[in-house]
Amino acid sequence: MESIGFIGLGIMGKPMALNLIRAGYVLTVYDINPEPLEELKKAGAMIAASGKEVARNNAILITMLPNSPHVKAAVFGENGIFEGIRRDAILIDMSSIAPAASKEIAEGLAKKGAHMLDAPVSGGEPKAINGSLAIMVGGRKDIFDKVYDILMVMGASAVLCGDIGAGNTTKLANQIIVAANIAALGEALVLGKKAGVDPGEIVKAIRGGLAGSTVMDAKGPMMTAGNFTPGFRIALHIKDLNNVLETGHEYGAPLPLTSTVMEMMQWLKAEGLDALDHSALVKYYENLAGVSVSEQ
Repeated sequence: MESIGFIGLGIMGKPMALNLIRAGYVLTVYDINPEPLEELKKAGAMIAASGKEVARNNAILITMLPNSPHVKAAVFGENGIFEGIRRDAILIDMSSIAPAASKEIAEGLAKKGAHMLDAPVSGGEPKAINGSLAIMVGGRKDIFDKVYDILMVMGASAVLCGDIGAGNTTKLANQIIVAANIAALGEALVLGKKAGVDPGEIVKAIRGGLAGSTVMDAKGPMMTAGNFTPGFRIALHIKDLNNVLETGHEYGAPLPLTSTVMEMMQWLKAEGLDALDHSALVKYYENLAGVSVSEQ
């Protein structure tokens, strides 16, 4: 099987890397945090001392990092990917970053004759664990075709959306829809609670109709149980909505709903709740209404 370098072993990256190992790929991994490295080593991965070493020894590289500055540092920083990358190597950046940053990184790698795909994912930790992520890809079709089988180990779908940057633009669209859905669900359940109707029964009753969604299936039970263990932290969704707003301003796209949900998330951050799952958006409405959706 092909050897792959994997950099970034956080909530999402670690299970994605483990799925590649289980599928038979030979992995060389690197992360600034030593804890996941030990787990990956036990699973059969080789440990590298730097991104440069990962790039020197692998023609296919995957990065899964928090935001644009982290990816730029991993690629262009000291002992980074750029210093070791081979000609015709492929970097698959699966981080959710600004589309403009993806284009900048791709242009830099092209100077060494290397290729890049921006391939952010949706589905959170549960889908990272079971390998059913939705993968949105930007880049050349011939490069996409070369790594399609690798992507499909980590995802249930991988769709080429356009040139470099298109993957992250699609991810920003995804994050708008997810944020607005979670906010609407929280608003609706608080209404039900105030009116004396069990929020859990509301979810059961409407999930099979037009209002039903993957968001409702995943986040409704968390809201009604008061369980906000993070699958996707509010802090990360704030990061994504910052990228949405920045990109929207760049292209002149109006984003009133996104701006409103962003302010809700900023309130949660100010309350020290941004490490919770983004389903905790319901707490914004609970605070306004003086009720708790999870109380029976």
